Amino acid sequence: MFEHFFTCPYCWETISMLLDTGVSKQQYIEDCEVCCNPIEIQVSFLEGELSDFQATTN
Repeated sequence: MFEHFFTCPYCWETISMLLDTGVSKQQYIEDCEVCCNPIEIQVSFLEGELSDFQATTN
């Protein structure tokens, strides 16, 4: 697991998320822990290292 900090695209608060480094490409919806709005998360790992992270409005 890998902890990644990013800014919510709705409320602009910095939040953290645990990412699974064992899955090379991931896409899912997760609610912001501050404002509860749905964030679309897209994550890519290359050889266990984070290569791309996007958090966008749904």
